[in-house]
Amino acid sequence: MQTPRQPPAPPPPPASRPLLPEAVRRVAAWCVVVLLLTGVTAVGVWLCGVLKTAVTPVLLALLGTALLGPLHRRLLRMKVQRSLAAAITVVAVVAVVGGATYIVVSALIETGDQIIASLRQAADDLARHLGAAGTSLDDLASNARELLQKFGGTAASGVISGLSVVGQMLATAVLAMFLIFFFLRDSNKAVGALRSLAPRSTGDTVEAMGRRAFGAVEGFMRGTTFIALIDALLITVGLLILRVPGAVGLGALVFVGAYIPYLGAFISGAVAILVALADRGFVIALWALGVVLAVQVIEGHLLQPVIQSRTVQMHPAVVMLAITAGASVAGILGMLLAVPLTAAAFGVIGEMRARYGDHAGEV
Repeated sequence: MQTPRQPPAPPPPPASRPLLPEAVRRVAAWCVVVLLLTGVTAVGVWLCGVLKTAVTPVLLALLGTALLGPLHRRLLRMKVQRSLAAAITVVAVVAVVGGATYIVVSALIETGDQIIASLRQAADDLARHLGAAGTSLDDLASNARELLQKFGGTAASGVISGLSVVGQMLATAVLAMFLIFFFLRDSNKAVGALRSLAPRSTGDTVEAMGRRAFGAVEGFMRGTTFIALIDALLITVGLLILRVPGAVGLGALVFVGAYIPYLGAFISGAVAILVALADRGFVIALWALGVVLAVQVIEGHLLQPVIQSRTVQMHPAVVMLAITAGASVAGILGMLLAVPLTAAAFGVIGEMRARYGDHAGEV
């Protein structure tokens, strides 16, 4: 018996062509990723602004922990108990910071009048050379009494608000010290806590990114402190040789300003040059400018490459943008925190590139 013939199979449907070319789809995917990251970052910044009373001590404590980590680890290697080692570290930093603050404040108090008088004299000299004397500056001086009388009623409220700000700063500093103690004491549990918050399959990656970010912050804080100390010493010695008044106070200003890269050095150096111009004349001001430029050259070509060679290297444009963004979000505190947080972000990006860069061409 003859079997019936099977009908021929229908031809396969034509392959549907994508609506958009491959290049456009890749660009669209990256745009979605950028928008998501921008949204998450914006929400995170907004939450930090809302919860700044709690977030600020935590960020300061993390920076302090990064700076004091080597000392704590050395005590642990000396068989000191963890809680005792953390307490000794915190007491040591309180003593060092308190002593340094006392030296800086006393130096600024002793030489502050000289610095202010020199700056005022420099302003008068510039106004006289520019032909502004007898006009705006004289008008401002003549109207100073009237302005003081006009705004004198708000002086008491200004003092009260100033005392409130000082109280908040002290409370933030005390809370940050306590957090530093707990962060140092329980640092061995940080990896476990980080793994518990991450999905099981991504535990190794999250741990590696956390270590890389903290290592970048630790290297930045340690290197910046050492560089700030060297810059302050060199500029102080140079100003003392030039017999510029307030050299110690200006050196203290250089040390504090070094924690704001580029901008802090520019401001403190400009103040030193203006003081030298007002008190010692144009020639000494040129020598002071040479001292400041020489220190900046030593920092940029010797200290930065040698001391911070193992940390995240950031382009100066990125640093300036980070400082500007931090200032717009949180003022001076934002300027201080912007660069270390950016260094941590660069550390995370570097770790992700090291882990997934080899597979980028396969996507």
